[in-house]
Amino acid sequence: MSEETKILIGKLLRADNHTFVAGCRTKDLVAPALGALCKVRLEDGLEIYGLIGNIVINDDSLVRQLVSGISIPTEYTEDNRHNRNLPVEINVVCVGFGQDGKIFHRLPPRPPLSLDALYLCDDEELVRFTGTGRYGYFRHILRLEDQPVEEILTAHLARARQAHARGGRPDWYTGACKELIVLLRDDYEGLMNVLNALAELE
Repeated sequence: MSEETKILIGKLLRADNHTFVAGCRTKDLVAPALGALCKVRLEDGLEIYGLIGNIVINDDSLVRQLVSGISIPTEYTEDNRHNRNLPVEINVVCVGFGQDGKIFHRLPPRPPLSLDALYLCDDEELVRFTGTGRYGYFRHILRLEDQPVEEILTAHLARARQAHARGGRPDWYTGACKELIVLLRDDYEGLMNVLNALAELE
C-alpha cells in the first residue's frame, strides 16, 4: 500500500500484544467497519495487523444533555457530530505481523505505542496477508471471549472473499470454510454459529 493510498482511521489510545484500541472523531468514522483488516507501522518497520472487532461510540456530558431534551435542533446534532471531539473507539484484535517483507500469523513481539497511526488495509494487502500460509490467523479470532466471533468472521470473510475473487483466487474462500470446520470440530455449538452466519454470504 503506497503512502498516497493509505487511509488513516485513527490514532492508538492503548495496546497490548493481542489487542489495541484506536480513537477517532465521529466525522472520520467512514472507512472503519467490522471485520476490516488494518495495520500499525512501527518506527523500526514492524507492521502489526489486526481485525476490527468492535466500534464504540461513547457519550459525553453534552450528548447526555441533548438527548434529555424533548427535541434536538438539526444544527445541534450536526455541530456535535462534526465539530466536537466525540470519543469513538475502534477495538482491534491482533492477527499477525509483517517483518522484513514476510508475513507471520503470530502475535507481534511487542505492541504498538500510544498515538501510533492505524491505517485501513487495501484489497492488495488484504489478499497478501490472508493468502499467506494456511489461515493461521483464524486462531486469534476464534479464541475471543464475550465477542460476536461469528459476526466478526463473517464480515472479514466477506471482504476477503471478494478481494481474492478479484485477484483470481475464488478457491480461497472454500479453503477458509474447510479450515474453520477443522478448527471447530470439537466445538459443535461454535461451529454451527459460524456456519449459520457464513450461510448468509451464499
